[in-house]
Amino acid sequence: MKHVFTAVAHKEEKFYVAECPEVGTVSQGESVEEAIKNLQEATELYLEEFPISKTTKPFVSIFEVTPHAKTSKAIRT
Repeated sequence: MKHVFTAVAHKEEKFYVAECPEVGTVSQGESVEEAIKNLQEATELYLEEFPISKTTKPFVSIFEVTPHAKTSKAIRT
């Protein structure tokens, strides 16, 4: 039986890094496609050693931040 997992990729300097949030595996490549292919292989090898019976899909969202936002000098507890 095949499982479908999520790949999240981003660029770091020279390489693309891909992560599978359901399993926690990470890999890299010179292109997005290569990073995801390497992630697939890394995840398959990981699951051979640490099989999982059930996974849940991660909730993916976006959010905005203001760079260099002023923060309060006083910290209240």
